[in-house]
Amino acid sequence: MSSLKITFLAAHNAIHTVRLVNVLAQRGYHLSLITLHEGDEPLDVRIQLFKLPIPAPWGYFLNVPFLKRLLKQLQPDLLHVHYATGYGTLGRLCGFQPLILSVWGSDIFDFPTQSRWHKRWLVQNLWGATQICSTSHAMATATQVLVQHVNPIAITPFGIDTTVFYPRLELRQDTVFNIGTVKTLAPQYGIDTLIWAFCRLRNGLAETDLQLAQRLRLCIAGGGPQLNYLQNLVHQLQLTDVTEFAGHLPHSKVSAYLNKLNIYVAASRSESFGVAILEASACGLPVVVSRVGGLPEVVADGVSGYLVEKDNVEQFATTLLKLITDDAWRTQMGQAGRELVLKKYPWQESVSILEEVYGRVVNIGV
Repeated sequence: MSSLKITFLAAHNAIHTVRLVNVLAQRGYHLSLITLHEGDEPLDVRIQLFKLPIPAPWGYFLNVPFLKRLLKQLQPDLLHVHYATGYGTLGRLCGFQPLILSVWGSDIFDFPTQSRWHKRWLVQNLWGATQICSTSHAMATATQVLVQHVNPIAITPFGIDTTVFYPRLELRQDTVFNIGTVKTLAPQYGIDTLIWAFCRLRNGLAETDLQLAQRLRLCIAGGGPQLNYLQNLVHQLQLTDVTEFAGHLPHSKVSAYLNKLNIYVAASRSESFGVAILEASACGLPVVVSRVGGLPEVVADGVSGYLVEKDNVEQFATTLLKLITDDAWRTQMGQAGRELVLKKYPWQESVSILEEVYGRVVNIGV
């Protein structure tokens, strides 16, 4: 148990924020969460929640006096800011120290490519941090190139609760073969690549094994800006009858959805870490994943799944064919994926790594 007082400046509607503040409160920390975003995931009753009055995007600049007043009232031992651009800007402008800044992905890989001004803005936010944290080595390297920070970037991977994400074979149906994903429906996650690959797989298989082709189903869970575009693509490819758009799932329902799948696919064009992939692996699913960003760090290629070149529809389709036609290999890969998660990404250990960072930053033992 620790008496450390920690304030999070982060999105309440991000499940990773909620999971972290909840477990830290359960470990005895005094937790407060300051946010611009409404969330529907439950918070531990011991957590103080504060909603800043001015919404994003202008709120990242105009909420500075409100944030300063709250921090003066709370007097935390440290401020932990999540996401380097929006919340990172607000954190830097408030001038509080010590400040831990966790980078998430698009803030590092996408934002600075928009213009020199965007890059300069991001770098200023990074330099304002006492300590930078990254969930993956790939993102840490990209951040280091940007900021040339004198302090090493701490690797704080997201962990998986394997008591929640575990194989539940009774949820899988023998009559259908489900290939799917659980992601935000946005361009960087390559859901269109998955749809095209599924179409090619199904059409090719219809010529050699019509019965198996007819069992294939495409399962897409998540909400986002590309929903209409992706639904239209499915319609154009005549896949409507075999495709499910499940919509946004609360985190409490993700495990059950994953367990109805036979193969998990992440056809991302850009991604920092791959929590969803590890959740699928923890459920005993073989995974087919783009070789981008931090994703190769969470897949043992050829053991727990396969790494495929991004946007390569043919390679995705061929790899999926290899898996759906070999039940024993698919099962073996799924088991290897769960073993990987148990060994490298247990939830409690990832929280302990973050606690060590907190201890170093405030110069106390936690």
